[in-house]
Amino acid sequence: MREFEIPIFYISPLISKIKKIRQDKDPRKRDYSPTLLDFGPVRFLIARHFGFCYGVENAIEISYKALEENPDRRIFLLSEMIHNPEVNNDLKGRGVKFIMDTSGNQLINWDDLNNEDVVIIPAFGTTIEIQKKLLEIGLNTLEYDTTCPFVEKVWNRASMLGESDFTIIVHGKHKHEETRATFSHSKENAPTIIVRDIEETRILGKAIKNEISKEEFNSLFNDKFSEGFDLEKDLLKIGVVNQTTMLATETEAIAEYLKNIMVEKFGIDNIREHFADTRDTLCYATHDNQRATLSLLEEKADLAIVVGGYNSSNTSHIVELCREKLPTYFVSSAKKIISKDKISHFNLQNKLEITSENYLDYKNPVTIILTSGASCPDSIVEEVMNKLLSFFENVKSTDEVISEVVGNV
Repeated sequence: MREFEIPIFYISPLISKIKKIRQDKDPRKRDYSPTLLDFGPVRFLIARHFGFCYGVENAIEISYKALEENPDRRIFLLSEMIHNPEVNNDLKGRGVKFIMDTSGNQLINWDDLNNEDVVIIPAFGTTIEIQKKLLEIGLNTLEYDTTCPFVEKVWNRASMLGESDFTIIVHGKHKHEETRATFSHSKENAPTIIVRDIEETRILGKAIKNEISKEEFNSLFNDKFSEGFDLEKDLLKIGVVNQTTMLATETEAIAEYLKNIMVEKFGIDNIREHFADTRDTLCYATHDNQRATLSLLEEKADLAIVVGGYNSSNTSHIVELCREKLPTYFVSSAKKIISKDKISHFNLQNKLEITSENYLDYKNPVTIILTSGASCPDSIVEEVMNKLLSFFENVKSTDEVISEVVGNV
């Protein structure tokens, strides 16, 4: 896999060493067990896979290349390039302006742009409608398009299914940038509907079995299906694709549930005519990170700290997995770790940042699971680690810990 040129301030020397040690030992990624960093009074369990994925590194490389190549031109991002505040704030600090916020609300009018400007397409991709708008202004939509290749893979699969008269079921959050983009591309070639989770999928299953009315369906899936969606015709042949940052296990469960519904309705012998196998659209990075998190949780630990942007979908799913087993704190940076006794962290239930006290277990040693989302720089994870280490006395040196890792792997 190719290596990208990303700014050095996003790179962590410590974590880079750990990742290289694991990669050299296990290039085929057969071992998802975590790495133990034993500093003495505090021990960290580090996930086998975390941090920048291929799509994020590609987007960062292209974005900073745009800045380097266009010192005298105005540079815009359609919306957040990735869901990480540190990265987005750095781009803003270098003069990049955001046309929309993460929910699609307009921050800069289209009329304020001209064909001399540079517009960067974010890693999530964008809708066909916005692409057309940019072309009308005279802007090149391909020059700095950072759309993740794995997102484009989902679009291409949806297009192929549409050509075979399949309806596309998108597993995703319908307001998320990537899902909005995938929905836009999919509906060009096929009837398309978005489901958020298995609960909404069960409702869709009732629609397939003609157990709910058209009015009830329209109410439950308002704004989540393509124009002209026909309940009688458009649920006879279906395939499932996903927002790449959703839980892979949940996408698989949704697909399996709908496949069973189609078997029940059309019979096992006819299933290929009515249900498409789309497992090849699952993002490898999301899958690896989630498997690595599950392996982390097989270890005994006192708490988990997950680092990333609060609006990051893939990071929130890692938080959800961790909090099922142990106290979990979702932080965006080391600044949120106020002291040994106090931490500011994001609560997924009420979507607010809250402060907790006495979050560190005072027994010796304390074991902390530490990981991050796919859009979080390794340098921020190391800053979090160093902040936590600063609360303890007589910790081992980094060199000593790395030597132990080399000896144990």
